[in-house]
Order: sequence, then C-alpha cells, then structure tokens
Amino acid sequence: METGIATTPFGRRPMSLAMLAAQNESREIPKGRIVDKWQIYRNLCEGKSIIGIGDRALAVLNALLSFYPDSELSEENGLIVFPSNAQLSLRAHGMPDSTLRRNLAELVDCGLVIRRDSPNGKRYARKGRGGEIEEAFGFSLAPLLARAQEFEAAAERVRADNRALRLMRERITLHRRDIHKLIEAAVEEDVTGDWGGLWRRFRAVVETIPRRARIAELEPVVADLAALRDDVDKLLEIHMESTNPSGNESQSERQQSDSNTDSIFEFEPALEKSGAAAEPLTRTAEPPKTYPLGLVLKACPEIADYAVDGIGNWRDFMITAAQVRGYLGVSPSAYEDACHVMGQEIAAVVIACILQRAQHIESAGGYLRVLTEKARAGEFSVGPMLMAALRANGATAKMTG
Repeated sequence: METGIATTPFGRRPMSLAMLAAQNESREIPKGRIVDKWQIYRNLCEGKSIIGIGDRALAVLNALLSFYPDSELSEENGLIVFPSNAQLSLRAHGMPDSTLRRNLAELVDCGLVIRRDSPNGKRYARKGRGGEIEEAFGFSLAPLLARAQEFEAAAERVRADNRALRLMRERITLHRRDIHKLIEAAVEEDVTGDWGGLWRRFRAVVETIPRRARIAELEPVVADLAALRDDVDKLLEIHMESTNPSGNESQSERQQSDSNTDSIFEFEPALEKSGAAAEPLTRTAEPPKTYPLGLVLKACPEIADYAVDGIGNWRDFMITAAQVRGYLGVSPSAYEDACHVMGQEIAAVVIACILQRAQHIESAGGYLRVLTEKARAGEFSVGPMLMAALRANGATAKMTG
C-alpha cells in the first residue's frame, strides 16, 4: 500500500516541483471517495484540451487502467499498478517502446499518474503471508482519484463550449440562408434598394468564415450577419408598407380621399353594368374601353382555373388576376404601376392575356412593364391582345366596345 511519502524517480530521471505538488495533492483524497475509473477516463478524453494531454498519452493511460483489477478507484483497494513495459505495449495496441516511454513521461508531467519506483527501477509488488499486497512499485493512480472533480468540470466545460459553438454555427447557417434568399427575392421582385451592395457585403462576411473556428472567431461573424439581416429587413419592411395600401386604416382613408371617382384599389363592376369607361388616371393613358366579361373569359379561359369560387363578375375577375400576378412572377410594384396607368380592369385583362400565353413569354414582369410604358405614352390598347387570344382559341365572337 502507499506510504504517502514523496518519492523520487529512479536513475537519471529528475525530480521537479510539479511532481512533488502532484504527490502532495494525491495525499488529500477525501476519505471514502470512490470513482468509476472509466468515467474518469471518459472525462479526460472530453476535457483533454483543458487538461493538456494528448491522444497517445490517453491510450497509454487506458492501458494502465486496464491493469487495475476493480472498476472503481479507491484507496482501500490500493492505487498502484505495476505492469512491465512489454505488457503495457501489448495493451496499447503494440505501441513502440520509445513512444510508450515518452507518453508515460507525459502522464507524469501532467500529474495524472505518479511514479513509485523501486530501488532498482523495476515494477513489482511485495505480498505478505496472506497474499495481500504489502507494498507495490509502479505507477500510482492516486491523482486520478484526487482530481476526479476537476476532470468532470473540464469535460462539462468542453461540452458547454461545443454546444455554444454548435448553436453559433446554427445561427450563422440561418442568417446565411435567410439573407441569401431575401436578397434574391427582392431583386426578382424589383424592390427598391442597394441590393448589389448588400450582396457584396454578405459575400465579404461569408468569405471570412474559417472552416475550423473557435467561438471567439465566430462571434464577430454572427454580429456582422445579424446587422446585415437587419438592414435587409428594414428595406423589405419599407417596401411592404409602400405596396400594401390596406396595411392600416390611415393609409386606406388617405387612398380613398385621393380618389374622387373609381379608385384603382376598389374592385367595381360598374364597367360591365353601365358600359361607362373608367376615368383615366394619367393624361397620357388611353381611356380604357369596355369589354364584356364573357368575351374576356372566352379569349383567356385559363384564368378561371385560378378562381376559388369561379368568376361571376368583374370583381371576381380582378381578385383572381391579382393572385395570378404572383404565380406569373410579376412583382407587386410592376402590377401596381400597370393599374395606375391602364386602370385596374384593363391591367387585369392584360394579366389574363399574359397567363394565356405564359409559355411563350420569357419574363411576364418585364413584358408587363413594357406594355405599361407604351400605355403611359398612349401607344397601347388591349383590344389587339384580346383579338389575338380569341384567334388562338378559335373563337368567332366579335369585339364590342
């Protein structure tokens, strides 16, 4: 059994104050402490970066622990193992003798084991008449028992750091995905903003992310991406407020007061019933002609497939056209501009015509903007579009105005 007296190493191996400190600490084991040896080993494997021990040295420690007969370390059962280097090498998967010696020295230097060398440097145990071990020379595992709580705390700290790192990487992944897709959507929908500059900022931040990084290296990346996400969100909020006239009561009241006649945001079936033309919203826009709803549906029957409850009047038609606009990839700003220039009824007819020929139109949004500019210059009439659609469908109905 251990005497508790500090011992010096055999031969040329020097004694150090660190070794003396490890021996002193091992004498302060609380009475009755019992710890599972493999739990200590697992904690050491997890907390090795904090303890400062390498993988090969841990492999040697694993071999040493395998020579301890019990699964639990305790002073009552003795804490010294005394295998030869040849036996250790076999249990360390054939580790070369020079490597084994180097890693045993590392275990001693880290204060994980203590050498208790015999007078001749050999490792052995002296037994009494009853077969009990009276004294053993080899490696003392007492530091493992004395520092068990330290190893558990180190392992928990590493686990906590790993959890924090994983969460930080998740935040980075979410920010990257959201920013990428939001900028793409904004560009596709022609949202006003310096999206090119934001994209370059985004790529500059992403390119600084190291493949293997610590938390301290990722913290500024998360901060930069969060700030960039805020800038993207602000631009999109401004756009949504400007394109959502029914977003609050004050906006709706202001829009209604600005329209003395037919508001482009009010779905009125007056054209079909009275035959009166809607008042043009711009001086350059062509006064919209009245076309029977039945004729429009005969020319553009596909729009009816998108109506939830069918199309029975102009109001249903315009509601459906507003939905189809999104399916075609036409941005809200492009459709709003068309409604202002052409009038909402004519803009809805144009959307129906574009839907009818969607497979032949590369960019529905770009096509609508071109037609809107022609209408603004007084160079566009929806009549020819309807006639072309009627001919394409083999219809013989005549256009009435």
